[in-house]
Amino acid sequence: METIRHHLPDDLLMGYAAGSLAEAFNVLIATHLSLCDECRARAGSFDAVGGAILDTSPPRAMAPGALQATLARIDEDPEVSRATHQPERDGTLPAPLTSYVGGGLDSVPWRSIGGGVRDALLPTSNEARVRLLRIPAGMAVPDHGHRGMELTLVLQGAFRDETDRFARGDVEVADEELEHTPVAEEGEDCICLAATDAPLRFKGMIPRIAQSFLRI
Repeated sequence: METIRHHLPDDLLMGYAAGSLAEAFNVLIATHLSLCDECRARAGSFDAVGGAILDTSPPRAMAPGALQATLARIDEDPEVSRATHQPERDGTLPAPLTSYVGGGLDSVPWRSIGGGVRDALLPTSNEARVRLLRIPAGMAVPDHGHRGMELTLVLQGAFRDETDRFARGDVEVADEELEHTPVAEEGEDCICLAATDAPLRFKGMIPRIAQSFLRI
C-alpha cells in the first residue's frame, strides 16, 4: 500500500469528534480513519480532549425520553462508529462503507453519469451527499469548481489534478477557490468516495444540463 500523503485537517477531525458534521462527511472521515494511522491517532486525541471537557463540566438533567430516543437512533442508523476505525487489512471498501453499500464492490448499484464515469449515491441525511465514483483508467472528470466543500477519498487507483497526485487513502479537500479536472491514472480504474455540501460548478454545457438529474 502506498504511503498516505494527503490527510484530513484538524478542523474536520475536531468537528467529527464533536459530532457537528453532516452524516455524509462523517462517513468519509470514518472511512479515511480506517486507512490512516496518523489521522486515527489525531482523532483519538480530540476524542480524549472532548471526554476531559465532559468530565469537568457540571451535570445537566436529560430531557424526558432522551435515553430511549438515543437507543432508537442507534438501532435505526447505519453503523459508523468508533469501533470501525481499526486499520483496514483487505478489500477495496473499508469497514465503515460496507453497511452503506450492503457488501463489497459487487454490491454497489453503479449508474452511468457520462464519459465512462459511474457513481452510486449513498443513503445519508440531507445536509450533504456522499457517493462512490468509478473513473475509468486514463479518463477525466469534467472540469469543475465548487459552491461549498468537497472531500474526495481515494479507495483504489489514483488520480491527478492541478494540485497534486492522490492515491489510496489520500483525501483532497476542495473549496470554492479550487477549479480542477481530476484525471484517473492509467492501469487501474480509480474508485473514490466523495462528499459535498453544495452542487458542483461545471463549465461545460452538457454536464450543467445533466447536473440536476444526476444530483451532483
